[in-house]
Amino acid sequence: MPKHLFGLILLALPAAATAATPPVKDQLLQITQAWVDAIPKGDKSVWERSLTDGAILVDEFGRINGKADSIASLRPFPPGFSGSIELRDARVQQYGDTAMLLVEEYERETVFGQSFVVRYQSLLTFVKQGGAWKIAGYEDVTIPTAPPRLDVAGLDVNDYPGTYSYAPGHSWTVRADHGVLSYTTHPGGTANVLEPIGKDVFMGSDDERNIIIFHRNAQGAVDMLIERRKFNDFHLMRESPATPAR
Repeated sequence: MPKHLFGLILLALPAAATAATPPVKDQLLQITQAWVDAIPKGDKSVWERSLTDGAILVDEFGRINGKADSIASLRPFPPGFSGSIELRDARVQQYGDTAMLLVEEYERETVFGQSFVVRYQSLLTFVKQGGAWKIAGYEDVTIPTAPPRLDVAGLDVNDYPGTYSYAPGHSWTVRADHGVLSYTTHPGGTANVLEPIGKDVFMGSDDERNIIIFHRNAQGAVDMLIERRKFNDFHLMRESPATPAR
């Protein structure tokens, strides 16, 4: 859901919010658990009764769907695929006949024997219709987590240390210490460890887990750092002498 639409929903809520009572919280969690449990089964009936007719659902990729489209997309998982979602750390605020559930969805997936864990932070808006709570809005984002470590053949972290600038007086410092590459964005800043993905390609250890790419010039020397974040590239030119290719 676009942020301005979510803001309008918040403005439309009564001003006074209260923490939901345990029975209300339990009821919303039961509805949500049944709703996510229906996904691997492709059980459309659960989604039909759980959603309001005008429900808006936004997934982790920013795709927006209404009730009909969401239900039509449900299919049982094919053979070799399985998954489950555990709800964690739920918080509920109630505004009369409207309630908002903030919860982590801890998803376990298996694809032909390979296991994955994906964590989502989800926000559900419930409204009471005909005495029953129904989901009117849903939005989730993927929680960045540490990826599996990779051993990259031929990687020499000493190719990359130096100062990389994006404006006068603004630069990042890349260091290599005992085979571990890291960078700081300002003097005294917290070091962000870079996990190798491939030659010249790393992932940051901070909350955003952005991709860091070291660009090489025609002579094979590293001359630029590129931070790929939110589908955009942020360029920093190397100030210190470029290291010749090995």
